[in-house]
Amino acid sequence: MNVLVIGGGGREHALVWKIRQSPKVEKVYCAPGNGGIAGLAQCVDIRAANIDALLDFAREKRIDLTVVGPEEPLCMGIVDQFEAAGLRIFGASGAAARIEGSKSFSKNLMRKYGVPTAAGDSFTDYDKALAFLKQTGAPIVIKADGLAAGKGVMVCATGEEAVAALDSVMKSRNFGVAGDRVVIEECLVGEEASFLAFTDGRTILPLPSSQDHKPVFDGDKGPNTGGMGAYSPAPVIDRIMRDKIMKEVMEPTVRGMAAEGHPYKGVLYAGLMIDGDKINVLEFNARFGDPECQPLLMRLKTDLVAVMNAIIDEKLDGMTLEIDSRAAVCVVMASGGYPGPYEKGLPISGLEKAAEHKDIMVFHAGTSAGPDGNILAAGGRVLGVTAIGDTVAQAIESAYGAVKEIHWKDVQYRTDIGGKALVRCSQPPKVLILMGSDSDLEIMTGAAMMLKKFGIPYEMTLASAHRSPERAMNLASSARERGVQVIIAGAGHAAHLAGVAASQTTIPVIGLPIDSSGLQGMDALLSTVQMPPGIPVATVSVGRPGGTNAGILAAQIIGLSDPDVAKRLKVHKSEMAGGVVKKAARMALPV
Repeated sequence: MNVLVIGGGGREHALVWKIRQSPKVEKVYCAPGNGGIAGLAQCVDIRAANIDALLDFAREKRIDLTVVGPEEPLCMGIVDQFEAAGLRIFGASGAAARIEGSKSFSKNLMRKYGVPTAAGDSFTDYDKALAFLKQTGAPIVIKADGLAAGKGVMVCATGEEAVAALDSVMKSRNFGVAGDRVVIEECLVGEEASFLAFTDGRTILPLPSSQDHKPVFDGDKGPNTGGMGAYSPAPVIDRIMRDKIMKEVMEPTVRGMAAEGHPYKGVLYAGLMIDGDKINVLEFNARFGDPECQPLLMRLKTDLVAVMNAIIDEKLDGMTLEIDSRAAVCVVMASGGYPGPYEKGLPISGLEKAAEHKDIMVFHAGTSAGPDGNILAAGGRVLGVTAIGDTVAQAIESAYGAVKEIHWKDVQYRTDIGGKALVRCSQPPKVLILMGSDSDLEIMTGAAMMLKKFGIPYEMTLASAHRSPERAMNLASSARERGVQVIIAGAGHAAHLAGVAASQTTIPVIGLPIDSSGLQGMDALLSTVQMPPGIPVATVSVGRPGGTNAGILAAQIIGLSDPDVAKRLKVHKSEMAGGVVKKAARMALPV
């Protein structure tokens, strides 16, 4: 196959690198490419937005597959034009790419199909936008509606900042036509994460979780950039949260796009804000994120070309993704002054030394080749030093080890990429969730989600009182020394798991009866309740309600000595009461 990759950044370098690994591929071209991509593909001097020239080139070179990296040509309709010419191309159609190209389109889609997102509104009139802004107050988020290279979102802590941001979009026109419309929305709190998935318009195959670092300086300080680094996996998204994201975000979005007559085919990127058990979509992108693409493709073992062809042919249901279990981290090295003005044409040294490091790839983002063949810094984000390691900590250490080999005048980079993962990984679980079978997962998820709501770290695993009694006893007996304060044990049928756990520890055990038998859980309830003297087990209701209550009861136990958890519990009780009042008002009944 002859493959054409469109774009010239770090994402495209990673795409070329991965595509080159496919046994189906003979020749790779990249338009326009960069100084690093030139070592893997034949670079072609055609801008990514010059669709007519790209189309002519694809015909001339008999390109079998075109892969679109950046958002601009997607939003311009390059996929539609290539398909009309009978050429195979991977990416979202022009209509589908509006999910990124217009934040108001994306917001309206999410509202219509029940995808969680921040409250807000969009405006084309400055005075109306200003009035809404003043009425809403700060903190608040101002977004240019169109494409702004990842820099059109401004989080404003004060009213003055918000007015200045609005002026920059609608009066100063700092983002050009992207600011013809502005989106103003509430400022969400929590931890950001990126969730990407392949889809052919029906089937969805999620990639591993990842996390970007937008602000230019350590500690998430300074102006937003296109991204100063990323890592995968992101511990804030565990298996339970991943399933929730698929159910509440990815699936309704893909169904909604199809229902609107714009089936989404390609890579769908959801930028998320996660706060406890709540998720909200900050934005959608219609392509691989940059720099998330770099660590994700380092971990992807499956032939990327095969996946892309399956999406084009709408046969993704026959594919599975093989993912390297190791972690990957990308540290972006940028020009001094970025995201503001910066000097170009500066020679870079140390690339050869960095390349000697094990499990390292230095992806070029903004580089060019000098007259003598040396590599020059030619952009804001210049390099993405990407490492893979057994743990996030090891990948971080390897990435920064290679970063230290590379030098040019005024180079800058963040020193805390992956830091949030290290914090999360260092937190010992306060609750141990044991389940007798993986079929119990759906019910035990209720307990886990309540623990997330109250900010309580937990560990969830399988242990059977009958099939693996030694494992169950070891987990319970070692729980206290590992920092666990409460055990939740769920099981059906004879339901001996909670009793086994209670016999091996002095910390509280909550038994969760699972309705997995023909007796609808009554056997499990009676088994859990009837503990012998000296083996106390607290018991909750059967099934899903029990899962929720087990999580709340565990939080109440922990809240006795944890003021933060106690505060969150109080808010939860208030929210429940408020919900009843709202329902009563809708029914026009007296409270």
